[in-house]
Amino acid sequence: MAIQTNSDCWGSIREEPLNIENISRSKNESTAIVYFFHGSGSNGHDIKTWLKSVCNEEFSFPHINVIYPDAPLQRYRLNQNMESNVWFNREDLSETSKENKESVNKMCKTVLKNIEEEVAKGTPYNRIVLGGFSMGGALALHLAYRFNKPFAGCFVISSFLNNDSLVYEALDADSNAKKLPLIQLHGESDTLIPLKSGLNLQKKLGERGVNVTFKSYANTDHEIVREEVVLLKEWLLNTLPPL
Repeated sequence: MAIQTNSDCWGSIREEPLNIENISRSKNESTAIVYFFHGSGSNGHDIKTWLKSVCNEEFSFPHINVIYPDAPLQRYRLNQNMESNVWFNREDLSETSKENKESVNKMCKTVLKNIEEEVAKGTPYNRIVLGGFSMGGALALHLAYRFNKPFAGCFVISSFLNNDSLVYEALDADSNAKKLPLIQLHGESDTLIPLKSGLNLQKKLGERGVNVTFKSYANTDHEIVREEVVLLKEWLLNTLPPL
């Protein structure tokens, strides 16, 4: 049930507030937040519904608010320059292509502004986890490892980074960023972002000192499966335990 479309590209991001209407609120008073970023061509409601269908229950926690933002609608090169809901643009779904740094930076600025608003409301950075599926995972890596914010952790599912990524540059320059724990999940039969791309990401992050927990899944394409969700929920509860 892969929701993400085969698309990624050029075009300017519209300057607009981040849509965060899609939220799974904690049953009690929230003491932590998880940002779950969807893949290209999708939206927050889609991935929220997808996670629920995988495990026949909502992806929720007693003390954690899970936020599923919507990417802005913008022209996307891998979608024949037609408009699509994407976090940033790409030339190709390959590590060897050049990263669209301007596009990535604009989106990071928008999302960080929203995160800063949540921190101002009372949730500290060390009680916030960033993560996502495919392109959403790549966005999470940029936010987690480039901006010197003491987030609690990061997770990515079926994601990759360009070899010239600003994430690697930031890790080369800042040893503190490496302390942020990361869990990386990838399907061994992924036909959109091959397993080798996920392994390359693990290798490059590990070489820079990031403590990566990597898990691959047999007979899994570009999708989210129950086993991944179960492991992710366990990891999140260990990373953001009740206070």
